[in-house]
Amino acid sequence: MDTTLRITNSSRLQVSEFILVGLPGIHEWQHWLSLPLALLYILALIANILILITIQHEPSLHQPMYQLLGILAIVDIGLATTIMPKILAILWFDAKAISLPECFAQIYAIHTFMGMESGIFLCMAVDRYVAICYPLQYSSIVNEGFVIKATLSMVLRNGLLTIPLPVLAAQRHYCSRNEIDHCLCSNLGVTSLACDDVTINRVCQLALAWITLGGDMGLVFASYVLIVRSVLRLNSAEATSKALSTCSSHLILIVFFYTAVIVLSVTHLAGRKVPFIPVLFNVLHNVMPPAFNPMVYALRTQELRVGFQRVLGLGENVSRK
Repeated sequence: MDTTLRITNSSRLQVSEFILVGLPGIHEWQHWLSLPLALLYILALIANILILITIQHEPSLHQPMYQLLGILAIVDIGLATTIMPKILAILWFDAKAISLPECFAQIYAIHTFMGMESGIFLCMAVDRYVAICYPLQYSSIVNEGFVIKATLSMVLRNGLLTIPLPVLAAQRHYCSRNEIDHCLCSNLGVTSLACDDVTINRVCQLALAWITLGGDMGLVFASYVLIVRSVLRLNSAEATSKALSTCSSHLILIVFFYTAVIVLSVTHLAGRKVPFIPVLFNVLHNVMPPAFNPMVYALRTQELRVGFQRVLGLGENVSRK
């Protein structure tokens, strides 16, 4: 009877913290990854802050397309900062412990920022669609009001739809294991430690992914189908080339973003054989887009390059071509 009582009491215990063990299978040398990850994080911060300063400083960049880019920069800073300080603390100082509330807050922040990034890409696709398919109505459709409404809708959509993930995760009972084979608190990684049924958590995660990322990806694809159809109707090869060039930066970013989402999903399916691969992909997917999004736009957008030069004092007499 005493044994039964001890088992019953132990089954009611709740762990007080989680342990993020890092990259599974390569714990001995995972600290060597801290340098490239730190450089990516610093690059993401500097590049996105520079984007924001340049857009604010240059009156010619006070246009919806660049305002959306500025919002994307804010989201990228938030996404990278949600995970990188803790990851670097794990790799540098072996600070693997994280409280349950912190872990659930990180789950919420990661999914909110990821959904917002996807939503901003959708808004950018709408901007390019209107600019190419309805150029005469562009200024009346895509204006400052459009940017404000689109931003608020993305914040509300992702801020509200993501709430069930950490709430449901917090309702699970964590009675024995508390080690997470990851560098960050992923929803499925955390709930896999629960002692009770997590079916509702998995269903909610899948539904959120389809509604936000899947829905955005479908609408972005539809927008570009209509853009390509409109461009192919142009009689001038020069006009066709110019129209496509205005979409090139955005197209590169969305292909990279959604391809990474698909690759991440596939690697999770094969994660049992080489478990550190999906974990590493998950980390990189949260830090690489924030680092490289500004670079893509800077390299392919003349107005932004000129703005950078002026802000940095490298081209006082620079004039637009």
